[in-house]
Amino acid sequence: MFDSLNISASSLSAQRLRMDVISSNIANASSTRGTYVNGVWEPYQRKLVVMEPREKSFGQVLQGEMEKQSNPSSKLQGVRVTGVINDTTPFKMIYDPTHPDANTEGYVRMPNVDLSKEMVDLLAASRAYEASVTAFNTGKSLMLKALEIGR
Repeated sequence: MFDSLNISASSLSAQRLRMDVISSNIANASSTRGTYVNGVWEPYQRKLVVMEPREKSFGQVLQGEMEKQSNPSSKLQGVRVTGVINDTTPFKMIYDPTHPDANTEGYVRMPNVDLSKEMVDLLAASRAYEASVTAFNTGKSLMLKALEIGR
């Protein structure tokens, strides 16, 4: 009975984390000193959230949907975050010889964060979050209506 609420709740948690990571990317879009590696400062590296279906693979869900007429107990389990990974896109090189982190040729390694891409991702995550809220509220409303029938 609560499967729909659990699925929506898992999506809400995943999308909230995704929005937090995107906010961090935007905040560090010009941070040339993100991590200290082997005595050298590295620029901030863009982070990405990796999600997957919870407990069931795509093939298992597809097989369950194909057998739905004979086995109506096939259940989806929602989504889970498997990790936050670094984007391997190369850093941007900007010519600014006055910058304290410029190399001998005057170039500064800048983070691999593209603000327009981050804004698009933030908008997509926000819309997915809103859709999950709507699905959660619809499920809750249906449960309340079902309880009213018993009166």
